[in-house]
This record gives sequence, C-alpha cells and structure tokens, in this order.
Amino acid sequence: MEPENIRFGGGAASTVLHPLVALAMVLAIVLMMSLPRKHVMTPFLLAIFAIPLGQVIVVAGVHFTVVRILIIVGLARLMTSRRSSGGAFSGGLNPVDRAFLLWATFFLVVFSLQWMETQALVKSLGNFLDAVGAYVLMRFLIRDKDDIRRTIKVLAFVTVFSSAFMLNEQVTHRNIFGLLGGADIGVQERGGAFRSQGAFDSYLTAGVFGAALLPLLVFLWKEEKSKLVAGLGILGATAMTVTSNSSTSIVAYAAGIVALCFWPIRKQMRLFRWGLVGTLMGLHLVMKAPVWALINRLDLTGSSSSFHRFMLMDNCIRHFTDWCLLGYKAYETWGFDMWDLSNQYVAYALRGGLVTLVMFILIISRSFGRIGKARRLVEGNRSQEWFFWCLGAAMTVHVVGYFGIGYFDQMQFAWYALLAIICAATAVPMAELSQASDAELKGDLHAGMNWDALEAVK
Repeated sequence: MEPENIRFGGGAASTVLHPLVALAMVLAIVLMMSLPRKHVMTPFLLAIFAIPLGQVIVVAGVHFTVVRILIIVGLARLMTSRRSSGGAFSGGLNPVDRAFLLWATFFLVVFSLQWMETQALVKSLGNFLDAVGAYVLMRFLIRDKDDIRRTIKVLAFVTVFSSAFMLNEQVTHRNIFGLLGGADIGVQERGGAFRSQGAFDSYLTAGVFGAALLPLLVFLWKEEKSKLVAGLGILGATAMTVTSNSSTSIVAYAAGIVALCFWPIRKQMRLFRWGLVGTLMGLHLVMKAPVWALINRLDLTGSSSSFHRFMLMDNCIRHFTDWCLLGYKAYETWGFDMWDLSNQYVAYALRGGLVTLVMFILIISRSFGRIGKARRLVEGNRSQEWFFWCLGAAMTVHVVGYFGIGYFDQMQFAWYALLAIICAATAVPMAELSQASDAELKGDLHAGMNWDALEAVK
C-alpha cells in the first residue's frame, strides 16, 4: 500500500521544528543576509544537508520546510543585492537555464491539470518554489571557478559530516537525526544489512549523493592546497555509498569511476556513444526480453529490488498512451508496489507527461553539450580539460542514478547545484565562442580565438 506522505495531502499535519533546528535555521538566515555573496552558499548548503526535510512549519495547511524558508531568504538576498556587471547569472540566460525553467513550468501545469484539485496546485507551487527558487539562487551565487571550488569544498564537508553519522548507524542501528523529529529513528535492514541514511529521507539518495560528488572531489584533489579537503571528502563520499548498502548507489559510484577512466579516449567519445547505442539495439533484437530487462540483472547487495525497477520501466513503456498527454494517476494499478516510482524518468513521465520528460532529458542533453563544447575549446590546457571531464563524469553519475531512485529529498538540491556549476564553468568558453563567431562574420582575423577548435565545435 502506498504511504500517505508520498502524494499531496500527506506529511505533517502540524509544525515539527526542534529547538536546535530552529536555532540552526535562524543562524543560517542571519549568515545568508550578512555574509558577502561569495560565502552565502556555505550556510545555505550546510543547512540543507544537515537538517532533515521533515522539519517543517505548517501555516494554514501550507508546509514551509526549513529548506523552503532558506530559499525564500536567499531570493530576498538576491533581490536586495547589487547587480554585478555580468548580470544576475554568469554568462546570462543560457539554453540549460531555459530548459530548466520550461521543465519546472510544465511539471507545475501538467501535475495541477492531472489532479484538478486545490491541494495539488498548492503542492505543485511548493515544488516549483523549491526547484526554481533553489536553482536561481545557486546560479546567482555560483559565478566563477572560485565559487565552484568553494561550493565543492562545502559539499566535501557535508560528506564527512554525513558519513560519520551514517557509520554510527551501522554500529548503533539508530539514526540520530530521528531524535529531532521528521525522520525515522530506526535504521532500515534488508538481507541482514543495515542501510544508513543520515539526514536524508532515504538510504538511496544518501548513497547516490556520495557517488555523485566523487568526480567533483577528484577534480578538487588536483587543485593546489585542496588535497586534504578533497581526500577527506572522497573518503566520506565512499563511506556514504557503502553504508547505504544499495545497488543503485554502488552502480552510480562505479559509473563515476568508469567515466573518469574514459579520459584517455576523450576525443573518440562520439564513436563510443554510437557504439553503445548500436550495442543496445542489437541486444534488444536478440534478447528474449526487452533490453531494459538488463536492469533486473543488477543486484550487487543480494537484496536489491532490481526486478521492481525493471517492471517500472516496462509498464511505463507499455502504457505510453496512458501518460503521454497529462501523466497518469492510477499507476499503482499496474502491479505490485508500482506506486513506488524508484526511477526519476518514470516519475516525471507519470506525473508530468511526455512534455515534462522531454524537457528533463533536454536539460541533461544541453548540459553534456555545453561541457563537451567547453572542453574542446580549451583543448591543450590539460587542467581545464580535466575540470570539464570531471563535470561530465558527475553528470553521468546522476544519469545512472536516476534509473534507480527519484530525487524527492535534499538530493534534488545537489542536482541543482551541479547544473549551476556547469553553467558557471562553461560561461567563459562559450562566451569566447560566441565572440569568435561574431568576429569571423566581421572578417576580424585577430580575434584571438583557436579557429581549429571553433570549427571542431561547429
């Protein structure tokens, strides 16, 4: 049976706010409003990943989580801040930004139309505020490579902090964050293994969080005076993945490592991608089951629900006409436990329809595209190339992780942070590409651009 808090209408009926959490929230608000812009991300991220999402203030039936309150405070800081010469966003509004805003808007509209209830609209508006508010705030705060380094260092601290509590759960079988309220104090067990989750709402998202940070921490390891922070972060990220005892987390972690190992053949990735597509098509033709049945084979812990993930995808594909227009409400009738949308692609398809799913995939595609173009533009500068390669590896982890979990808790903000980092990191190379294109049209032979790289990108 589907838990009551999965869809709208569930959750806390009254305020759940521990005094320590209230104190931490007030401190974060004061710091966010008083610190220089470049340091605002520190209290914002620490509060997001250290406070359970179940800590909430309920006003007239509307839920204001601590995260949501901090987003509103951050947006107020944005509105009162002086604009830099580069505008609110570094590099201006780019294709990734547009795809993200369209995705969030379509999700809001389709989900509201699907249910045609006031409470569904309220829930959709809250989710819209979380997504767009957090993304806009992060795009405003992360503007250059220095901001990117600081953000990764903060996230490295989060992995160390979270892994300590998750390791404690393996020993005591108690989640300390449950003492605050809004989270389970017990630790889930399956197949004789305990699955730690820390301040996250699920062991799955906690494990994938560590896996997704690994490539960024590997990049930080190469930076001067950052080896200690990066090293501790790598240990913390690994501990988070291991203690979650989840096949999804382990596969995502392995995907990040494999993506980093493809560095020597970075110039042949187009051939590899088409080879992968051809291989999957060939397998689909020769296999007795559809090619997505391979998901059923992924059980690295001996207690994974990989068959459930396969059935989710299989039912979603077979019932395309049910959800393609405005999503589908009755997906729990498709089979046992089908209410558990442990696949982000399926979740967006069923709750937001085809247009929302397409926009989500477009966000991923455009992000990879900007990373690839930026890497080619800095070709020859190995440190810069490696930086963009690590960003691509981090994206790969999320793409793989989405097949086994939906980001319904703090993990979604790690995704938004990565998108903001990608936009900020690629802003300068893409601006140079645009300027070089304009200069070429004007016949300026002294534009100072690498024309071979420009032609390669085109």
